[in-house]
Amino acid sequence: MSGVPDMRGGSVAVVGGSIAGCAAALAASRGGAERITVLERADSRLRDRGVGIALHSDRYDELRDAGYVAPEMPWAPLTRRVWSVRDGEADHGRVVGEQPFPFRAYSWGSLWSELRRRVPEGVSYRSGTVVTGVEPDADGVTLRLADGHRERFDAVIGADGYRSVVREAMFPGADAAYAGYIGWRGTSPEVADLPSDGHDAHNIVFPGGHCMIYRIPDGTGGHRLNWVLYTAPPEADGLHPDLRTPTSLPPGRLNSELTARLRALVADNFPPYWAARVLRTPAETTFIQPIYDLEVPHYTSGRMALVGDAASVARPHIGGGSVKALQDATALEAAWTAGGSWREVLESYDTARGPIGSAMVALARRMGAAQVEHTPDWSAMGRTAFDTWWQDQNEGSDRRSGFGGHSLKPR
Repeated sequence: MSGVPDMRGGSVAVVGGSIAGCAAALAASRGGAERITVLERADSRLRDRGVGIALHSDRYDELRDAGYVAPEMPWAPLTRRVWSVRDGEADHGRVVGEQPFPFRAYSWGSLWSELRRRVPEGVSYRSGTVVTGVEPDADGVTLRLADGHRERFDAVIGADGYRSVVREAMFPGADAAYAGYIGWRGTSPEVADLPSDGHDAHNIVFPGGHCMIYRIPDGTGGHRLNWVLYTAPPEADGLHPDLRTPTSLPPGRLNSELTARLRALVADNFPPYWAARVLRTPAETTFIQPIYDLEVPHYTSGRMALVGDAASVARPHIGGGSVKALQDATALEAAWTAGGSWREVLESYDTARGPIGSAMVALARRMGAAQVEHTPDWSAMGRTAFDTWWQDQNEGSDRRSGFGGHSLKPR
């Protein structure tokens, strides 16, 4: 069952129906799979996820040409990144550095909705379907579902995030490792009086971390303020759960004492203007994202493949999460189109994406160390010192990858 007819007309399950899952379903459809089933554990509220995604303009061009993003997807332009530190009671603080920042800002939910609409009608997309087990054999994969049913497919794509059940079947025990700090995230409607023309991404820096703030579409023709604050949580009993086990703390589940500590950090370390915007963010739109690292020895095993965070997790400092998931899908489609058997397709995909995933994880670790774990003395830094610091932390990295994922183009 490894010849062309089997591969071109086979059945494929995509476990996970978020951005990575929708992109993988597109790749499988374009590759020629006859029957595609997407199994998503959440209900239809995926579209309500409002966090921001920043996509480098070069990456946008590549993904647009590949057919995975389009001009009509709602976005907000970003042109410059401004780094500021608190300076007494100066409303906006003191600027320590500026950089060109040619990015397009998206809302996760809006981008997912657009990708979901592009999934062909012939694809079966099943919300509220939980996969509890994955059983591979020589010619296919059987999935166990929480309702007791079992379904068999010729191939399975794991797009089920950093707690992937597909990855566990491929590489038992290959779990995400806690990086030692968190991202506190939120969105707010307050964008009317942003500095400049609203096209800047603002990095507010402080000892032991920083906060990135920028506009994203609100899904109704306007904009919201999106922010993510990176810092180590206080080391005290009862302030937070055991973050060493991959987890997340959605809105409504934040420990009140931990929230109070984070709010105090903002009040003490942010310029007044930016502190007000973060502290007035509605509680129902704030949550905590523990930061993890994850690498796997291969992106494929037998008739199984991984895309997005199921395959590798790079800290968000390089903006590679959703971008990498889309790039994984384009590589999978290319391998599928060119391959003559399941083995050829999956080996080609692994060769193309494995090294890039590892490189992104390594770069993100370096940036996390410099911007959160071992921050410089921001208060003593001027623009020249900032430029030197930035060059040092990026020494040896691929300039074409930048913030927002590696280039798809041949090197």
